[in-house]
Amino acid sequence: MAPLEGKKLGLLLSTPPSHPNAETVSQLSKTAQQAKVQVYLYLIDEGVKNLENPIIRELTHSGVKLSVCAYGCQQHKVSTEGYGQDVTFCGLVVLSQIVSGCDQFIAFN
Repeated sequence: MAPLEGKKLGLLLSTPPSHPNAETVSQLSKTAQQAKVQVYLYLIDEGVKNLENPIIRELTHSGVKLSVCAYGCQQHKVSTEGYGQDVTFCGLVVLSQIVSGCDQFIAFN
């Protein structure tokens, strides 16, 4: 078994798609998945705008668990319609569970 296989990585993204953090989170997620690490991504604040960002949305197709702050969507007028089971709209309780349940947690602010 690879040393990272089965580990859990939590990521928080609070910056908009125009910020370089979106690309960094995308690349880090892909690299972690190649090492068979489970990736949990939480979008908050202006990060909810990345829900419409193709580089972030494609991560759900490769197995990244994407959670999005429902309140942040309301505040930034980001639609929560039409995402199906690929996206979980939730509150800070879920973020707290990600932080406590992952082996590593990194915030991109």
